[in-house]
Amino acid sequence: MRETATLDLTVAGRSVPTPCDRIGAGPDVLLLPALSTIASRAEMRGLADQLAWDHRCLIPDWPGFGAHPRARLPLNPATFHAYLDALLAAAPGPYALGVAAGHAAGYLVAAARRHPTAFARLVLVAPTWRGPLPTVMGPERRGLFTAIRRAVETPGLGDVLYALNIRPKVIGRMMRAHVYGDAAHVTDALIAEKTAITRQRGARFGTAAFVTGGLDPVPTREAFLALFGDGLPPIRVLRPSRAPRRSGAEMDALVASGRVEGRPVPGALSPHEEYPAETAEAIRAA
Repeated sequence: MRETATLDLTVAGRSVPTPCDRIGAGPDVLLLPALSTIASRAEMRGLADQLAWDHRCLIPDWPGFGAHPRARLPLNPATFHAYLDALLAAAPGPYALGVAAGHAAGYLVAAARRHPTAFARLVLVAPTWRGPLPTVMGPERRGLFTAIRRAVETPGLGDVLYALNIRPKVIGRMMRAHVYGDAAHVTDALIAEKTAITRQRGARFGTAAFVTGGLDPVPTREAFLALFGDGLPPIRVLRPSRAPRRSGAEMDALVASGRVEGRPVPGALSPHEEYPAETAEAIRAA
């Protein structure tokens, strides 16, 4: 089975039509895509195809992200927690498996704690908690990040600043640098597909929030690790072999905490998209 439907969710007092794909048949699985300039539910379809022979996969788009015009609403952690609550109310499962990529990881874990019967097991694919600018420049420049976000959100000026950063050459460079592990997989067709995502109406607001750390679910590594522990279903972390150094260090710290099980996968920050078969194998492994 493969179908696309729209869930009419209410988040932060606003209507948020949420496109979702349903793929496969069997016990339910929730697949949450990453948050990034090029994020959309399409990145999870290859993995869903691998799981679909014995699971029914639900893949939603996050508010402010996806290959469609985006509703304008407050883009902050409180909104994203409320979004998952609304999603789980509309599509309660229960889920045999919850899978989250990148920044979706912290939100899924928090949701699993708020909804203790919703998930039997969690898998976090290349989990991150810190946006690109705080990762590269450090948290002490938070004031600068706020100013950058406001500039990108400003009509006129923001459109210009955003356009400079979504040119195909820029997107291709970004994908080769840290999204895909093998640069040869970053084809012209893939870059065109990702560029189309960035050019949807309202796309710059999600990008500005994510890049500047405005969607970081926690402020520190210690707070991230504190999300894990007693009261959660079993959690497996898939650690890509070519993850960027700083992001990889955070994944390693999580695995070293002993609160999750770690498994290696190929790729960089998007192994679920670049290597869906290998990612599915790591998810299924006993």
